[in-house]
Amino acid sequence: MTYTSLLLERQNGVATITLNRPEKLNALDATLRQEILEACAEVQNDDSVRAVIFTGAGRGFCSGADLTGPRPEGGEPRRAELLDDLSWVGRQALAVYRIDKPTIAAVNGVAAGAGMSLALACDLRVGSEASRFKTVFIERNLSPDAGMTYFLPRIVGMSRALDLVLTSRAVDGAEAYRLGLLDRFVEHDRLLAEARLLAEQLAAGPPIALGASKRALQHSLDASFEDQLRYEIFAISLARRATEDTKEAALSFREKRPPRFVGR
Repeated sequence: MTYTSLLLERQNGVATITLNRPEKLNALDATLRQEILEACAEVQNDDSVRAVIFTGAGRGFCSGADLTGPRPEGGEPRRAELLDDLSWVGRQALAVYRIDKPTIAAVNGVAAGAGMSLALACDLRVGSEASRFKTVFIERNLSPDAGMTYFLPRIVGMSRALDLVLTSRAVDGAEAYRLGLLDRFVEHDRLLAEARLLAEQLAAGPPIALGASKRALQHSLDASFEDQLRYEIFAISLARRATEDTKEAALSFREKRPPRFVGR
């Protein structure tokens, strides 16, 4: 598929989705918002993709919603818009969250508002001294969206989430790593290379077991202990369906070599 506001590249089982509006710090206009949804669907449905990196072109990751573009024309909203209880921000969060492959945000610069939410929706975040997080919503007389109120307290804890949202203070890369917003803190000139090394490591794993593990961990966020125990059995059964990978795991262990998983 051809995109105008993002780049989608595949290499060694890793898809890299680069938001490509550097002149706007990759702010989310209508075109980029739609293309993120389409790119998420494309990598989800491509079995050759085993891990996904999100990053931004230029000096920003994503500065949030684009408030500088043309405003929608007046008139009555369409029926679909009246019935849309998620809006584009909810659909973006779901699209990233539901990718059944490891997702990594390579936060190469500012991640603000819905751009910060995009990074939080990923499974892992790699950053550097150039990374910068800012919730920004309070400054616009808004409450957070795009999944931020779900992800942020689960990642950093409730009191820290309240601090970041209510004060809207900026957090640099070093503090973000201390808070847990970043999982890896690397030299800036190595940021994308380190993110790719991590993605390739994950891509070498058993795809179905990785997807089942990710689903099980996501399910645990809102499950009782007993319910989660049952879901673990369900997730294991999904992984065991990949009989070739199950045999390969045992064979490679006996032969003392790295496994070669095929996703079957």
